[in-house]
Amino acid sequence: MISLLTGIELDHDLRCGLAGYLVAVSAAVGVGKESCAMDLDHPASAYVALDQRLPRRPERDTALLWDERHGWAFAMETHSGEDLLVLAYLGGELVPSSGAVGRFVTAIQAAGGASTIPVPPEPRADREHVKARLLRYRRDIWAATAPRGHFVISPVCS
Repeated sequence: MISLLTGIELDHDLRCGLAGYLVAVSAAVGVGKESCAMDLDHPASAYVALDQRLPRRPERDTALLWDERHGWAFAMETHSGEDLLVLAYLGGELVPSSGAVGRFVTAIQAAGGASTIPVPPEPRADREHVKARLLRYRRDIWAATAPRGHFVISPVCS
């Protein structure tokens, strides 16, 4: 048993919402959910490994990074194990539609990378707003509200 005083239930919406959101985003960018990872610390963050590489740097992997303060960024791996190199930020909404994230990735890849030095959006830190936006992606809610007889991916959020 877990005591309700631990605060574990407070992160349930965030965990389930972000997991569902990452499933939607990964599908929009053409990778599987196995390419995703998330961290619920402050700020919450996520990583999505991409299958495509940039023509100018074919030896380096690319990825999407997300955090609850800046939103999405397109990044390139380094060879030295250092932090990823951010090439571009999506900006705008912290939790844009998965389609908008897919279009962002397509545009960066079509351009062969970013054409300007990336400037992160002004940090915003409203976890309740982020949780509310992610709530629509909770897969456990999909399972609870799906009409009988329809296929549901998973009745749990992770």
